[in-house]
Amino acid sequence: MSDRVLEWARYAADAVADKKANDVVVLDIQGLSVIADYFVICSGNSNTQVQAIAKGVREKLAKRGIFIKAIEGYDEARWVLLDFGDVVVHVFRQEEREFYNLERVWGDAKQLSNV
Repeated sequence: MSDRVLEWARYAADAVADKKANDVVVLDIQGLSVIADYFVICSGNSNTQVQAIAKGVREKLAKRGIFIKAIEGYDEARWVLLDFGDVVVHVFRQEEREFYNLERVWGDAKQLSNV
């Protein structure tokens, strides 16, 4: 299961990169939280780009049979959370990303570099 979920996180990271997301980070939070196994975190330069990134992730993962369980914040496009179960994608506007600083909050998580 873990290899499959890591593959999902990689698909999500590829999808946000396809939409030119900034500062893409994948955090391995296995053993640190029951929320998910991986967080994919990125930011966009505008509300329109944040929405495009979120839409791109949904579409790319759906093509692989991975469907979203919940989405929050899409209309406001300041922080969009896409919940795929074991993988949660956070798409921020830069200001919100700096404010919430999930990388610091989840500082014990391993950052994956080969995604």
